[in-house]
Amino acid sequence: MSKKGKTEGMDRREFIKGAAIAGSALTLSALMSGAVEAKSVAPGKWTSETDVLILGFGGAGACAAIEAHDAGAKVLIIEKQPQKTHYPNSRMSGGIFHSPDPAGDKEALKSYAKAMFSGENLPWMLEGEQPDVSDGLAQAWADMSPQNITFLKKLDPEFRGVPMSRFSGAAFPNFPGAKESKYLVYGSSYTDRASFDIPTKDLPKSQKMNGEAFFTALRGGVEQRGIKIMYETAARQLITNDAGEVIGAVAEQKGGKKISVKAKKAVIITTGGYEYNKEMRRAFLEGPGVEGWAFYGTPENTGDGIEMAIKVGAQLAKVGKAASRIIAAVPIRHNGLKMGLITDSVGGPRSIVVDNFGKRYAAETLVTTDPSRYFFYKEAIKFDITKLLYPRCPSWMIFDETFRSTRTITSLGISTAGFGMVPWTKDNMDAINRGWILKGNTIEEVAAKIKDHAENRKLMDPAALAKTIEKFNEACKQGKDEEFERKPASLGPIDTPPYYALPLYAGGPNTKGGIACNAKREVLDWRNMPIPRLYTAGEISSVLKFVYQGGGNLTECIVMGRIAGKNAAAQKPMK
Repeated sequence: MSKKGKTEGMDRREFIKGAAIAGSALTLSALMSGAVEAKSVAPGKWTSETDVLILGFGGAGACAAIEAHDAGAKVLIIEKQPQKTHYPNSRMSGGIFHSPDPAGDKEALKSYAKAMFSGENLPWMLEGEQPDVSDGLAQAWADMSPQNITFLKKLDPEFRGVPMSRFSGAAFPNFPGAKESKYLVYGSSYTDRASFDIPTKDLPKSQKMNGEAFFTALRGGVEQRGIKIMYETAARQLITNDAGEVIGAVAEQKGGKKISVKAKKAVIITTGGYEYNKEMRRAFLEGPGVEGWAFYGTPENTGDGIEMAIKVGAQLAKVGKAASRIIAAVPIRHNGLKMGLITDSVGGPRSIVVDNFGKRYAAETLVTTDPSRYFFYKEAIKFDITKLLYPRCPSWMIFDETFRSTRTITSLGISTAGFGMVPWTKDNMDAINRGWILKGNTIEEVAAKIKDHAENRKLMDPAALAKTIEKFNEACKQGKDEEFERKPASLGPIDTPPYYALPLYAGGPNTKGGIACNAKREVLDWRNMPIPRLYTAGEISSVLKFVYQGGGNLTECIVMGRIAGKNAAAQKPMK
């Protein structure tokens, strides 16, 4: 390390004398100076040591491990979930990832990526979301993302990348480079694979492409290389030396046993977001508090890496960003927070979405179609500045018996329902019997039940809802939604009793904001200087800070995970 780097590291470690910092309640001055409660002295004896230590075994951690190993480093992964029930977001996902055509224009691909990541190359933007690092991030995306399909197939010849028809190409066609980049989006699949925990043979064809296939390929790549994975081992604290270099981590194993792992080259944080951390949700997410949100990814994402990184002086970046829309949620709780369900049926024929007063407020097809499907949460958390309330939290999906009997509200092959965390049946009846879906013989009866629901707060107007349904049904008869311009193919009247209502909340698969880093995946402090020997990848430090295209998180797991692994392995080992 250079003399300059050593000096900066020592500055970072200077504590503000007399500052009182309790737990994770950090003052701004403490964050800016790096004066936090991090262990600066290595333990007298390390429990174990490795070259590269990876915290978290999801898609990003797996790709970082593979790349670091292939670069000649000894790699250790620690993962807090048990092996038997190891469900990272990449495994619970739909398995969608980007792999642009290698024949596409590389400069165009860089421009398109830069627009997604930060946006300062868009003429209508005031400034970019992360202008200091966006050029390097976009260049990395342009260089590596076209290799993604080849990378996965090399890991597992049985893996199939299936070109997507529903979410194909560039989701933002008016962005620079969208056409010339020859953007391609794939789904993850296997032709015949019996090793899935989910019985894919029993699923509809559309649900056989999933994150189980994606993560199986990555996990296989890790296991084939003999990379050690310590399950049921939760990282608790980063260890730094007097120069401010991250030299290892303290972890807690089952039963409360503490271990210390030395990383002779570097540590990579890939622990995911903060979806199931109540305090972080309250601190970072917009809207009416934690009850106004739900997520349908892994309940084990509790912001651990964010907390650890903050304690060694890491800068935060757009922490409130989330890949979210409006989704169903049920009163099954984890860490005190309700669990969500992927709800791609929203916007289907014979259904609408209304606010707490019984009025539609947008074209429902915006909820589930690109490019709006991962920004719709901004509509859901809108604050009424005159009434001083959140009229759309929750929103209410209204549908009829024909919809109920022909469509499943959630996807049974992925997410919380697919992995048995939330019970759901193909006919939706179990949720109705549990009271999660409200039922009435008339629209007015359903409206009365909504009004009695605790989270409606007596706001529902049965007459208004009846009028909304009447107006929507007339639009279906005319074949055009003049009020909100909903897609004509999605128009179908709500006219077959009984009728149903399902509360919908802001939410989705994951959060995207977290710790700041550069294109090398080095974690940055509040002076934009790299924290030595600390790297990151995945949703905890997502590159997609301006807009999000479906499949982007899995894509950055590969691209940014590989970069983090390569650069971590290139560090000179400490004694």
